[in-house]
Amino acid sequence: MTETTATAVSEPLQRFILHWGDMGGHWGVNRSVGQIHALLYVSERPVTAEEIAGQLGLARSNVSNSLKELQAWGLVRRVPILGDRREHFEAEADIWEVAAKIAAGRKEREIDPALATLRACVQAAEADPATHRAAVERLRRMLEFTETLTRWYEQMTAVPRPKLMALIRLGAKIAALLPDKKQA
Repeated sequence: MTETTATAVSEPLQRFILHWGDMGGHWGVNRSVGQIHALLYVSERPVTAEEIAGQLGLARSNVSNSLKELQAWGLVRRVPILGDRREHFEAEADIWEVAAKIAAGRKEREIDPALATLRACVQAAEADPATHRAAVERLRRMLEFTETLTRWYEQMTAVPRPKLMALIRLGAKIAALLPDKKQA
């Protein structure tokens, strides 16, 4: 088998690729996009679209569209290979970068529009005498919660990775450093 020929994917990697594809459906991308990302993530070298189609049994047009989507997310990039005019692709291998790009993309596509809608709804509900006060208060609390989480997310993206990892490893132990609400 030559270097540019599709290689068989081991059973554990097949299982990962299938699972990642299924998870993609839960994250708002189609199964093919998830599977292609998984295949590229575990590949030891850049792969052509033809190889991807062959390894995953997907239509070439589906692979092409999925690669464009993955490139738009910043999860996959085109890589030139000396002496080969075909396009080769590789996935971002740094799992922190993968997580950060997915979180940023989901925030932009889901949370930001939800926040704008909540703000408009709260403003309109507060001015509308037909909207009962309990609903207005619940909308306000949802808005406050969403704004708080958004601020927390923005702060966490600025924390250097080693410190962020230390915070994550601390888990619930970090709460011991906070004063009890009664004392505050």
